[in-house]
Amino acid sequence: MPTCYQLIGVPAAGKSTWVQAQAWMQDYAYISTDKFVDAHAELVDKTYNEVFHEVMKHAVELMAQEVVAARDAGKNIVWDQTSCSISSRKKKFNMLKDYEHVAVVFKTPETKELHRRLAGRPGKNIPLNVVEQMARDLEMEPPALEEGFKEIWFAQ
Repeated sequence: MPTCYQLIGVPAAGKSTWVQAQAWMQDYAYISTDKFVDAHAELVDKTYNEVFHEVMKHAVELMAQEVVAARDAGKNIVWDQTSCSISSRKKKFNMLKDYEHVAVVFKTPETKELHRRLAGRPGKNIPLNVVEQMARDLEMEPPALEEGFKEIWFAQ
Protein backbone atom coordinates (compact mmCIF):
# COMPACT_ATOMS: atom_id res chain seq x y z
CA MET A 1 0.00 0.00 0.00
CA PRO A 2 1.45 3.40 -0.91
CA THR A 3 2.07 6.03 1.76
CA CYS A 4 1.29 9.73 1.93
CA TYR A 5 3.49 11.74 4.24
CA GLN A 6 1.48 14.80 5.26
CA LEU A 7 3.86 17.54 6.38
CA ILE A 8 2.19 19.59 9.10
CA GLY A 9 3.46 22.94 10.33
CA VAL A 10 3.37 26.68 9.87
CA PRO A 11 5.25 28.45 7.06
CA ALA A 12 8.99 28.56 7.81
CA ALA A 13 8.80 25.63 10.24
CA GLY A 14 11.25 23.68 8.06
CA LYS A 15 8.98 21.36 6.07
CA SER A 16 10.52 21.86 2.62
CA THR A 17 14.04 21.92 4.04
CA TRP A 18 13.37 18.63 5.82
CA VAL A 19 12.16 16.97 2.61
CA GLN A 20 15.33 18.03 0.78
CA ALA A 21 17.38 16.24 3.46
CA GLN A 22 15.47 12.94 3.07
CA ALA A 23 17.34 11.07 0.33
CA TRP A 24 14.97 8.11 0.71
CA MET A 25 12.10 10.33 -0.52
CA GLN A 26 13.76 11.42 -3.76
CA ASP A 27 11.55 9.20 -5.95
CA TYR A 28 8.32 10.12 -4.18
CA ALA A 29 5.76 12.46 -5.72
CA TYR A 30 6.33 15.87 -4.16
CA ILE A 31 3.03 17.73 -3.82
CA SER A 32 3.02 21.47 -3.11
CA THR A 33 1.18 24.53 -4.38
CA ASP A 34 4.28 26.62 -3.68
CA LYS A 35 6.27 24.93 -6.42
CA PHE A 36 3.70 26.05 -9.00
CA VAL A 37 3.54 29.59 -7.62
CA ASP A 38 7.35 29.78 -7.51
CA ALA A 39 7.66 28.45 -11.08
CA HIS A 40 5.17 30.98 -12.41
CA ALA A 41 6.86 33.83 -10.55
CA GLU A 42 10.20 32.86 -12.06
CA LEU A 43 8.67 32.57 -15.53
CA VAL A 44 7.27 36.11 -15.42
CA ASP A 45 10.23 37.53 -13.46
CA LYS A 46 8.20 38.50 -10.41
CA THR A 47 8.18 37.53 -6.77
CA TYR A 48 6.03 34.91 -5.10
CA ASN A 49 4.03 37.70 -3.44
CA GLU A 50 3.47 39.53 -6.72
CA VAL A 51 1.86 36.51 -8.41
CA PHE A 52 0.30 34.72 -5.43
CA HIS A 53 -3.29 35.97 -5.77
CA GLU A 54 -3.47 35.59 -9.54
CA VAL A 55 -1.90 32.12 -9.56
CA MET A 56 -3.01 30.34 -6.39
CA LYS A 57 -6.35 29.05 -7.71
CA HIS A 58 -4.60 27.55 -10.74
CA ALA A 59 -1.80 26.20 -8.54
CA VAL A 60 -4.39 24.34 -6.43
CA GLU A 61 -5.89 22.85 -9.61
CA LEU A 62 -2.45 21.77 -10.86
CA MET A 63 -1.62 20.31 -7.47
CA ALA A 64 -4.85 18.28 -7.47
CA GLN A 65 -4.04 16.94 -10.94
CA GLU A 66 -0.59 15.98 -9.71
CA VAL A 67 -2.11 14.14 -6.72
CA VAL A 68 -4.43 12.19 -9.01
CA ALA A 69 -1.57 11.26 -11.35
CA ALA A 70 0.60 10.10 -8.43
CA ARG A 71 -2.32 8.17 -6.92
CA ASP A 72 -3.13 6.50 -10.24
CA ALA A 73 0.53 5.51 -10.59
CA GLY A 74 0.55 4.13 -7.03
CA LYS A 75 3.42 6.41 -6.01
CA ASN A 76 4.33 7.32 -2.48
CA ILE A 77 3.57 10.98 -1.84
CA VAL A 78 5.09 13.76 0.23
CA TRP A 79 2.44 16.45 0.66
CA ASP A 80 4.11 19.72 1.61
CA GLN A 81 1.46 22.16 2.83
CA THR A 82 0.75 23.64 6.23
CA SER A 83 -2.17 21.25 7.04
CA CYS A 84 -2.63 22.92 10.42
CA SER A 85 -6.34 22.14 10.69
CA ILE A 86 -8.25 18.88 10.77
CA SER A 87 -10.32 19.98 7.76
CA SER A 88 -7.23 20.55 5.60
CA ARG A 89 -5.87 17.13 6.54
CA LYS A 90 -9.24 15.50 5.89
CA LYS A 91 -9.13 16.70 2.26
CA LYS A 92 -5.89 14.77 1.80
CA PHE A 93 -7.39 11.63 3.35
CA ASN A 94 -10.39 11.95 1.02
CA MET A 95 -8.19 12.26 -2.09
CA LEU A 96 -6.02 9.32 -1.05
CA LYS A 97 -8.36 6.79 0.54
CA ASP A 98 -6.24 3.78 -0.43
CA TYR A 99 -3.08 5.21 1.12
CA GLU A 100 -1.51 4.85 4.51
CA HIS A 101 -1.01 8.31 5.97
CA VAL A 102 1.89 9.41 8.13
CA ALA A 103 1.80 12.82 9.80
CA VAL A 104 5.18 14.55 9.94
CA VAL A 105 4.74 17.36 12.45
CA PHE A 106 7.02 20.39 12.62
CA LYS A 107 7.27 22.42 15.80
CA THR A 108 6.48 26.12 15.42
CA PRO A 109 9.77 27.98 15.92
CA GLU A 110 10.08 30.47 18.76
CA THR A 111 8.95 33.97 17.74
CA LYS A 112 12.45 35.36 17.20
CA GLU A 113 13.50 32.38 15.06
CA LEU A 114 10.22 32.45 13.16
CA HIS A 115 10.78 36.16 12.35
CA ARG A 116 14.30 35.35 11.15
CA ARG A 117 13.14 32.50 8.91
CA LEU A 118 10.24 34.46 7.45
CA ALA A 119 12.54 37.43 6.78
CA GLY A 120 14.96 35.11 4.99
CA ARG A 121 12.43 34.39 2.25
CA PRO A 122 12.75 37.39 -0.07
CA GLY A 123 9.65 38.09 -2.12
CA LYS A 124 7.63 35.63 -0.06
CA ASN A 125 6.16 37.61 2.79
CA ILE A 126 3.58 35.88 4.90
CA PRO A 127 2.16 38.19 7.55
CA LEU A 128 3.16 37.13 11.04
CA ASN A 129 -0.47 37.30 12.23
CA VAL A 130 -1.42 34.71 9.57
CA VAL A 131 1.38 32.40 10.69
CA GLU A 132 0.43 32.88 14.34
CA GLN A 133 -3.19 31.95 13.54
CA MET A 134 -1.99 28.78 11.80
CA ALA A 135 0.08 27.96 14.91
CA ARG A 136 -3.00 28.41 17.12
CA ASP A 137 -5.02 26.17 14.77
CA LEU A 138 -2.34 23.50 14.99
CA GLU A 139 -2.18 23.81 18.76
CA MET A 140 -5.97 23.44 19.00
CA GLU A 141 -6.18 20.66 16.40
CA PRO A 142 -2.94 18.65 16.53
CA PRO A 143 -2.85 15.58 14.31
CA ALA A 144 -4.18 12.44 15.94
CA LEU A 145 -4.20 8.77 15.01
CA GLU A 146 -8.00 8.93 15.18
CA GLU A 147 -7.99 11.10 12.04
CA GLY A 148 -6.67 8.09 10.15
CA PHE A 149 -2.93 8.43 10.50
CA LYS A 150 -0.95 5.20 10.69
CA GLU A 151 1.87 7.02 12.46
CA ILE A 152 2.72 10.49 13.72
CA TRP A 153 6.33 11.61 13.47
CA PHE A 154 7.85 14.72 15.02
CA ALA A 155 10.52 16.21 12.78
CA GLN A 156 13.71 17.96 13.92
